[in-house]
Amino acid sequence: MSNTMRKVRSPGAGETAAHTVTHKPLRRFSIVLQSIWRRGEGKFTLIVLALWLAVALVSLVWTPQSLWTTDGYHVWAKPSASHWLGTDGTGADVFSWLMAGSRTNLLIVVLTVALSAVWGLALVAAMVARTPALAGTSVVVVDALISIPTVLIALILAVPLGASIAVIVVACGFGYGLNLARVARPAALLAARSAYVESARANGASGWRVLVSHIIPNILPVLAVQLSLSAGTAVLAESGLTYLGIGVPSGVPSWGHSLATSVKLINVFPLTVLWPGLIVTVVVVALNVFGDVLRDAVDPVANPALRQAVAQSAGAADNAIADPSAVPVARNTGVAEIAEDDGEGAER
Repeated sequence: MSNTMRKVRSPGAGETAAHTVTHKPLRRFSIVLQSIWRRGEGKFTLIVLALWLAVALVSLVWTPQSLWTTDGYHVWAKPSASHWLGTDGTGADVFSWLMAGSRTNLLIVVLTVALSAVWGLALVAAMVARTPALAGTSVVVVDALISIPTVLIALILAVPLGASIAVIVVACGFGYGLNLARVARPAALLAARSAYVESARANGASGWRVLVSHIIPNILPVLAVQLSLSAGTAVLAESGLTYLGIGVPSGVPSWGHSLATSVKLINVFPLTVLWPGLIVTVVVVALNVFGDVLRDAVDPVANPALRQAVAQSAGAADNAIADPSAVPVARNTGVAEIAEDDGEGAER
C-alpha cells in the first residue's frame, strides 16, 4: 500500500478569501460614500466639499485675473464681465482672490485636522492607559488645558512666530485636540475595558496594536463628528485671527484676508464683504453637517450595509485562515483510497 503524501487544494478558495480581505477597506469606503450620498444633506456636503477641492486645485494653475494686477481706475467696482465679483480697495479682482484663498483655507483645515487628530488620539491613549497614575494625570492635564482659549494660545504663539499660517494650525490643532480627547475618552475607556481587548492583551498584543485595531475603530463615530467640527471651526478661526492681525500674513490670499480688508467699508461697499462671508458660511455649515452624516455612515450599528460588509469580511478572513490548501494530507486516509492503493499494489 502506497503511503505517498499529496497536497490537496481547493482551487481558488484561498485566493478568493484573501482577495476579499485585501480589498475590504476599499469596499467599506464605497459603502460609506454611497450611504452619505443617499441622504439629502449628504449630497449637499459632498457637492460643497468637491467644489472647494476643485476650485483649490484649479487656482494653482489658473485664475481669471492675476492676483497682483490692480486697477486704480476701478476701485470697489461692481460685478462685471471683466470682474465677476467686482474689485476690492486696491482694484484687485475679488473672484481671483477668493479662488486663491480656497487653497490656503484648505491647507489650514487639513493641517489643523491632522494635528488635532494626532494630538487628541495621543491624549486618549494616555487617558485610557492601564497605568492608573498616567491615566489620572492625563485627565487632570486635559481638564486644566482645555480651559485655555484658542485665541490666547494664538496670541502667545504670535509673539515669536508673527502672523503666519503656523500660528493658526498650532493654536487650533492644540485646542481642538484637547476637545477631541475629552469627548472621546468615555467611548475609548469602554472599548479599552471590553472583553475582546483583554483577550488581545492576553494573547500578547501591544498597546499600539490595541489602540489601532480595537479602540480607534470603536470611537470612529465620535472622531468623525469632532474632526468635522474642528475643520469648520478652523475656517472661522482663520477669519477671526487674520482679522486680528495674527493669522494669515498680508499678501497671502485667504477668505479671512478678503473679509479683513473689506469689512471696514461694509456700509459703503457691502458686496465685497458678502462674497467671502457667504463662502465661509456655506463651507462651515457643510463641514458641520458632514460630521453628522459621516458618523451615521461609519457606524455599523446605524448603517446596515456597512454592518453586512463587516460581517462578510470577517467570514472571509475566517475562511482564509481555515483554508486547508497549504496543509499536506495523506492519500491513505480514506477507505476507497486504501482499496485503490491495495489494488495497484496487487497489479504490480
